[in-house]
Amino acid sequence: MPASKHTHAPALLVILAFATVYIVWGSTYFFIQKAVHTLPPFLMGAIRFITAGMILFGWCALKKERLFNPQHIKTAAITGILLLFIGNGAVIWVEQFMPSAMVAIMVSSAPVWFVLLDRPKWSENLKSTSTLSGLLAGFAGVILLFWNEISSSLHSGNQQQKLSGLLLLVIASAAWSGGSLYSKYRSEGGSSTVSTSWQMIAAGLAFLPCSIFSGELTHTRWESVSTESWLSLLYLILMGSIAAYTAYVWLLQVRPATQVSTYAYVNPVIAVLLGVLFANEKVSWVQIAGLVIILGSVLMINLAKYRNSRN
Repeated sequence: MPASKHTHAPALLVILAFATVYIVWGSTYFFIQKAVHTLPPFLMGAIRFITAGMILFGWCALKKERLFNPQHIKTAAITGILLLFIGNGAVIWVEQFMPSAMVAIMVSSAPVWFVLLDRPKWSENLKSTSTLSGLLAGFAGVILLFWNEISSSLHSGNQQQKLSGLLLLVIASAAWSGGSLYSKYRSEGGSSTVSTSWQMIAAGLAFLPCSIFSGELTHTRWESVSTESWLSLLYLILMGSIAAYTAYVWLLQVRPATQVSTYAYVNPVIAVLLGVLFANEKVSWVQIAGLVIILGSVLMINLAKYRNSRN
């Protein structure tokens, strides 16, 4: 896998892209749970990604970008399957029976997978004390952030089902990181927006057979789907997929992968802050400690990457 050179990008665009990924994806755990409350998970995934992909595809067509490059389509399809079908699909599936706090914790292991799977950067990342310390501290901070939910969750419900869900999330996190790195190193030339649209279309089409074989299409009663689920799905299409995922794919091309992966630590922070602001949720001192540790870990990782870029 050849190393990828970072494309120069305006600092303001990079900041806006990070802000979009951090804030929007921090809210998607909540909206996924709302969407799958009355929409079957595979069907929801198919509708979400095919719709978002086609909207983005139409936008690229209006801009007269090159849409049909076989090699680029192949790379995008593999990336979409790994990230959106396996990675995001597992999250959609387990949020039917697992609390979003537990899902957020498992998803936050992605930065560790980025380091382990990013072979071209092993010599840089594995020798960087700041990067490794930041990764470990960030994961510890996420655990502290959801410590109360972890304790209550482990003593309630179907433990076998939860263990299966945790294993699925580990696989999903590895697939997401591997797919992100594949996209970073194999996406040579072409529009990142076109690539993103093909990724979402490929993932959406992959969800369809699962929906058909599981009986979702034949057993879904469309009149029973709540307005809340439809509105949540709309938010996931417009903000979670078109805005945030497009920003994420672009960031992978212009910034180091470990730096981009810090979204997995910041998203739970955003989720907690949204709960405090809009749902009157209370924050404990343990959670505050977790927030401080997470933000410190992100700072450590970013400072390490900044120093490396200056050398």
